[in-house]
Amino acid sequence: MNLVMTSLVIALLLSVVLIFISFWIPQLSPDHEKLSPYECGFDPLGSARLPFSLRFFLVAILFLLFDLEIALLLPLPWGNHLACPQETFIWATLVLILLTLGLIYEWSQGGLEWAE
Repeated sequence: MNLVMTSLVIALLLSVVLIFISFWIPQLSPDHEKLSPYECGFDPLGSARLPFSLRFFLVAILFLLFDLEIALLLPLPWGNHLACPQETFIWATLVLILLTLGLIYEWSQGGLEWAE
């Protein structure tokens, strides 16, 4: 029990010291470059709040969806060693068909075309 309390006190003390140092060190030499919102060497010309196209997010979500599909279907060849491999392959085929139908629908609606 004593070892647990000692570890807890050391972790708490180390955390407090690191938090204090992280707030104290940046205030030692606040020059113009550190205080500017851009640290890349040029002055900002316009607003940083430019709107993003919703098509960008749609393509990103589709990429993540199909990336997740590949991650889920990657262990499928090892499905032969399960108790009921036919059921595993049927479910995997249904997932592939559903995702393919969704992709065809998205393609037919023009959601994958970048330019208007």
